[in-house]
Amino acid sequence: MLSFGIIIFAVNKAIDYYSFITIEKQMREKADLSELSFREVLAQHRSSTGEPQTKEIVRLALEKLKASGKEVRIYDSSKQLLGLAAEGIIINDGKPLIFEKNIEKALSGSYAYTVTEDHLLYFATPIQDQYYQNAYVYEFVEDISYFYAIMDQIRYILFAGAGGFIVLITLSSLWIARNTTKPIKLLLGAAQSFSRQEFRRVHLNRKDELGMLADGLDSMGRQLHDYIQYQKQFVSNVSHELKTPLAAIRGFSQYLYEGENENKELQIIYAHLLQESDRLTRLINELLLLSRFDKADSNELEVRKTEMNELIQQVATSMGGKAKDKGIEIMFREAEAEPEDKLLTRVHANVNPMLMSHAIANLVDNAIKYSGSPSLIELKLTLTPSEVVIRIRDQGIGIAGDELERVQERFYRAKNASTANGSGLGLSICKEIVERFNGYIDIESQIGEGTTVTIVLPRA
Repeated sequence: MLSFGIIIFAVNKAIDYYSFITIEKQMREKADLSELSFREVLAQHRSSTGEPQTKEIVRLALEKLKASGKEVRIYDSSKQLLGLAAEGIIINDGKPLIFEKNIEKALSGSYAYTVTEDHLLYFATPIQDQYYQNAYVYEFVEDISYFYAIMDQIRYILFAGAGGFIVLITLSSLWIARNTTKPIKLLLGAAQSFSRQEFRRVHLNRKDELGMLADGLDSMGRQLHDYIQYQKQFVSNVSHELKTPLAAIRGFSQYLYEGENENKELQIIYAHLLQESDRLTRLINELLLLSRFDKADSNELEVRKTEMNELIQQVATSMGGKAKDKGIEIMFREAEAEPEDKLLTRVHANVNPMLMSHAIANLVDNAIKYSGSPSLIELKLTLTPSEVVIRIRDQGIGIAGDELERVQERFYRAKNASTANGSGLGLSICKEIVERFNGYIDIESQIGEGTTVTIVLPRA
């Protein structure tokens, strides 16, 4: 605001300066013409000795110049007023306003002028005699109110134009910004949606590069959507087709393993065949679960208010036997009791209990698979006013930092995951389950120091 005021002040000064240069030039031209007329009078009226007759000269000069200004004055070299004319009439006994500094400056050989508050310009110019001495001062008074009125109009037009220009520039900038940033935001939002596999039509009614980019992005989105749907349908169909023959293979493997009591080598082969059948069965079950997630809406899942302490305790108990066989201890820490509930903090979230148990059990199972013996797996439940936070911390092999973002992708397995059997679907299934209940999963890990998986859910 201060800088804007300085700009206005500077503009005003510039207008005054250049305007007064113009009017000063006009007044000097007028003074030069008046000086010529005065010098003609001086040349025509001299005494017999060659000396000018002062009173007669002043009278004739006033007669000739009385109409050249609102007032006309003539002074001698001693700054005495010799004659005065006002509004074209010669006045003998007038006492006008005199600016002595103007007279002094004019007698020194320069133009001089003063402008009063009522917009009267007093302009004095020297008159030389035949000896080129400043013998008289001719002064005329001009009313320059018209000049100030014109300047005010110029200022008004200038500032009104500047204000209109600023408004126009602002509106143009906003329009350009809106028409430039809005489609960019639309394209950015579409790209972010595509990264989450949420495909929607992208269209901009434009013929420029942004319109071409939108058409290309829309085409890419449709192709990706069709490809992913085809892939999901293919996986679903293959999983269904494999389920029946795999069940038969597992059944025969179980029969052969239990029926072979003599040949130990065959028994080992049958045991391995049974183990691989179980692994394939788990893989197909996981694929079918993902297929159901892909096809079902969130509304189709049975969601109810669930007490999370009890749910996690049940998972910890069910996974305890598997952990114990490997020399691993599972420890569960319930949420700290609130003042109004000294015995047990009731922590609720709106979830499907079976699916949420599956997700937590899957994470605990990963912790068991990738942890050595002896070690500790800690399950901890905490809460905030709006969230339920479940942390599963192990002391296992850990995950490299550059792989943390990818381990939740389908079929992706970390480079050091070959120490245990897996399909690469466990974390992606957990991610989809948690996201179905408006939550998210965060993973922190370091190689050789273990992994912490955090599930965050809205508190019910």
